[in-house]
Amino acid sequence: MKKEWFFDRFCGRQFAALVEDGKLAEFSVEREDYGNIVGNIYKGKVVNVLSGMNAAFIACGLHKNCYLSMEETYTDYTKYDGTLVETNVKPLKLKVGDEILVQVTKPPRGNKGAKVTTHLSLVGKHIIYLPTTDFLGISRKITDEKQREKLLKNVEKMRTSVNEGFIVRTQAPLATQKQLKTEADYLKKLYAQLCNEAEKAVVGDVLYEDEELPVRIMRDSFGDELVAIRVGDEELYQKLRALIRLRGDVPEKKLIKYDGERSMLKEYGITPLVYEATRPTVSLENGGYLVIDPTEALTVIDVNTGSYVGETSLEETVFAVNLEAAKEIARQVRLRNIGGIVVVDFIDMTDEAHKEAITEALRNALAQDKAKCNVLPMSELCLTQFTRKRVGNEAMSFLIKPCAHCGGMGEVHEDIFTFMQIRAAILDCFADGYSATVVDLHEGIMHKILSEGVFSIEAKNRWKDKRVYLIPHKTYREEFFTVRGDNSNVLHLPDKAQILY
Repeated sequence: MKKEWFFDRFCGRQFAALVEDGKLAEFSVEREDYGNIVGNIYKGKVVNVLSGMNAAFIACGLHKNCYLSMEETYTDYTKYDGTLVETNVKPLKLKVGDEILVQVTKPPRGNKGAKVTTHLSLVGKHIIYLPTTDFLGISRKITDEKQREKLLKNVEKMRTSVNEGFIVRTQAPLATQKQLKTEADYLKKLYAQLCNEAEKAVVGDVLYEDEELPVRIMRDSFGDELVAIRVGDEELYQKLRALIRLRGDVPEKKLIKYDGERSMLKEYGITPLVYEATRPTVSLENGGYLVIDPTEALTVIDVNTGSYVGETSLEETVFAVNLEAAKEIARQVRLRNIGGIVVVDFIDMTDEAHKEAITEALRNALAQDKAKCNVLPMSELCLTQFTRKRVGNEAMSFLIKPCAHCGGMGEVHEDIFTFMQIRAAILDCFADGYSATVVDLHEGIMHKILSEGVFSIEAKNRWKDKRVYLIPHKTYREEFFTVRGDNSNVLHLPDKAQILY
């Protein structure tokens, strides 16, 4: 499988896209000012204890208080092979006012705050250090039994306390024993420094932050099938090049700096693929289609035959559509980062062998996902339920928002999507030889561009010898705009026009 990663940063966000054999497989967006809080360690304070739920709410300086289960025995290590020593685990006993260290395991979602744990973990390239959890585990992707045994013995020697543990990651076989020892010592020093800082920290202080989006992806996701890493920002390119040189397991020639004048995401056809991923209807190659409907409790996916009529019988026609749908569903939940419960309404089939084949096809397709998935057998109504572990924010939460014109019953594109399109259109004008561009857009969008400095980096660098004029319109929809190029020495613009920066 041909895999290409694309990284870029603009409009105060960082973007990452994975294309597999020409199809968009993953897409992530993070704000640069606070990014992804999963993995961050905070000094928190217990503000409420719910005896009936055996849980507590922790103030960590975030917008909403965090949820902590007092019955937690360990963090979710079920995707690793290993044994937890339960005898060393004591139930939490907390009271209001207690100050504790907590780590975010799940991000805020809707009206729910983040979920946290007191069992901290520090992630390295080859191993994960568990300073307070007696657990030795190893990635299931390492399949050689002799290699697994050797690696577990090596990390066992690194333990200096019965209350600490390690998890061997997929990249560990590529490292020497000395490299593993060096990494373990570094993570232990990092934890010791974290504890020292915690003594003088105040509630809400961030004691540890995970790496930014592109660095996390390079740490966790790269493999032999990678053919190219394309980067659209010079500063980000230099950072990733230094990291690749440090890693040593990814050829530097695969890192490619995009120097085109147009938007990289648009130039490589990623922008329209992202747009398609925001739509509820997904077309299948054989003419069928899916309808994806996320709700508060679960996500429902409906499978339809569409224009596909088959050639032999109704049962075979339905089976062919369901089989194609199973593969596409696995791609869509990964692309949209859908977590929790998913219910798929496959088209009715009568052949039990076909039902089992569809379930197995879905299970095999989901096995390629880094997030843990569990697929249940298909019901008599041809409904299939599966769960997918929620990892980070759903990608669509950065690209769509409730529609203000229908009381929140529908959705429109988030402002960042409009910023992306305006930026790409401006770059197109300059690439076509124009020295100035005139942008007609919604009044509120213009004010956000100016007040938030959305295009400040471009204005100071790539556009410093260009002119960009913004003309606000009260009657425009938020997502509607026009961009035109102009080389006139004198531009006749309305009084309400604003020059960008």
